Amino acid sequence: MYADPPAPQPMRPGESPPATPGANPLDPQPRAWEFNPEYQRLVTVWQTVLPLLENITTALDKAYRQARSPQTWEAPVGERYVEDIAAWRSRLALYRQAVLTAISDEAADTPRWIPSKAGAPHAFS
Repeated sequence: MYADPPAPQPMRPGESPPATPGANPLDPQPRAWEFNPEYQRLVTVWQTVLPLLENITTALDKAYRQARSPQTWEAPVGERYVEDIAAWRSRLALYRQAVLTAISDEAADTPRWIPSKAGAPHAFS
């Protein structure tokens, strides 16, 4: 089995945007920040996909346990079905790893906070 990559973290209550280190003294307006909607989209995708993958994994694991039981198959052909289910389990593990890694990698490259355009007047825009 593979370990899941780090999940994108949703905005926590009371979380504040990053401090503006060394703000430009000539800038009359402090910078306003907003939680990045693209990052929030990745959090939502992760929270949607993970339970679905867990359900599929649980169903395949149950089928695999039942198929391996000596009460299930009396014919030698049963071993072929056990091998097929084992192959599907390994494919599902690779698929899960690929999907969650893609989401995690994109979240790592996406900033959590972005400068807000609202409430920030600009002359000569």
